[in-house]
Amino acid sequence: MNIDQLASEALRLSSQDRAILAETIWGSLEDPYILPADISDEEAIALAKQRDAEIERGDVVPLSHKELMNKLRK
Repeated sequence: MNIDQLASEALRLSSQDRAILAETIWGSLEDPYILPADISDEEAIALAKQRDAEIERGDVVPLSHKELMNKLRK
């Protein structure tokens, strides 16, 4: 089942069941990213430089916003 099918099924649930489902899913997530507000300017600059170096070396391939959204929807 893809995300669109899952969302369609979830929206058929009662409000209470959707709230329970949302809380369950939200609670299962771990924050994979440090929010910019959680790091100092120096740390943010160092992270940006690290990411840029990874792209320059070819260690990672950057995605456009459209590509990212398409991957997330699959």
